[in-house]
Amino acid sequence: MRVAVIGAGIVGVTTAHELAADGHEVVVYERHAAVAAETSFANAGVLAPGYVTPWAAPGMPAKVFRQMWQTHAAVRFGGWNALAQAPWLWRWWRACSREVHVRNRGTMQALARYSQQRQRALSAELSLDYEQAQGYLVLLRTAHEAALAEPGLKLLTELGVTHRLVDAAQARRIEPGLNAQTALQAAIHLPHDGVGNCRQFAHLLKVHAQRAGADFRFDHCVRRIVPGATGGGITLDFVRERHKGDTEVEPPRPFGAVVVCAGVDAVHLLAPLKLRLPIAPVYGYSVTAPLRQLEAHPDLGPRSALMDERYKVAISRLGQRIRVAGSAEIGGDIGKHSPAALRTLYRVLDDWFPGAAVLAQAQAWKGARPMLPDGPPLVGASGVPGLWLNAGHGSSGWALACGSARVLADQLAARPPAIDTSGLALARLR
Repeated sequence: MRVAVIGAGIVGVTTAHELAADGHEVVVYERHAAVAAETSFANAGVLAPGYVTPWAAPGMPAKVFRQMWQTHAAVRFGGWNALAQAPWLWRWWRACSREVHVRNRGTMQALARYSQQRQRALSAELSLDYEQAQGYLVLLRTAHEAALAEPGLKLLTELGVTHRLVDAAQARRIEPGLNAQTALQAAIHLPHDGVGNCRQFAHLLKVHAQRAGADFRFDHCVRRIVPGATGGGITLDFVRERHKGDTEVEPPRPFGAVVVCAGVDAVHLLAPLKLRLPIAPVYGYSVTAPLRQLEAHPDLGPRSALMDERYKVAISRLGQRIRVAGSAEIGGDIGKHSPAALRTLYRVLDDWFPGAAVLAQAQAWKGARPMLPDGPPLVGASGVPGLWLNAGHGSSGWALACGSARVLADQLAARPPAIDTSGLALARLR
């Protein structure tokens, strides 16, 4: 079948690869000049299925409200335009009930575990090297934080996730570069989880998708999706950017199926088809800098990935660079960085790895995470014949992409997916 994939972030690239591997004639349309140019560009890189969970959870509304008044808040509102997200926030609040949370958490974690299996299989089969490192450490600064983590430990046990609670001395043996001057009560160690460079993985997998026959067309912006125009197929209208500011309208092209992997932009693209997806941009930040190379301190910086539980900030090692990432900004502007959010990242980095990064060469980044109010992404049929969805992965796109892509490819081929997909269907939002 001739299939179009709209979007070449990590979700679009993995989807294109799985479809091409299944023998479909795949064409990928991306408005930028390369893959992984937006949300997939500089995320934390953490791959920890046990910690993939809906943001909509019991007690979260109260936590968000309290954090509004804190200097180093994990959740922020980006000005008055956050009011435009009021309908989304209402749906998020309703999804914070225990029953809904438990159901969505199970859906996301099943997909995350399956995605981890698929990613490891692809990495081995295709010999992919994307600056991956094994081991994930969740840092608990105080006894109070350790007590609050107990329900999470029980859940990890129930899920069968390999983990152990370690004291401060053990945590520092796992990550020798941790600052001895910063208070640390305990840590949760997940030895089988880790970190990897999402953007690098996307570029490597794109090459293999091309070898399987996928055609990537960059600088192509899809203007319109027209269903049923070619005997039950779907037609796409495009604008192609040939030079900066110079665009050209290209002839419409027919496809047997179209898969939308366009992140936040899926909302505007699908609205004319009366598919009103409640996807909102929740902005995240990261700072990436080279690791300082000192012979006297070979353990400077992290070995793999860590999470500061208090500030919900991740610190990752990607080759010879260190990345610190976090914050959840509702509203705001993609082109405007919050000084307060960046200060929190720098503060957490300095707490745990002072002097490890060459901050004079640091690069700050902000990306729009495409979040649905209840948590799980939309993977599957849209209700419009021939139109499929693989969108709304939020902050977990990197951890869910490989599994979502395989599930979507199986559904399109009318094969039973390896996991239960009822919680990923569009029907749950109606």
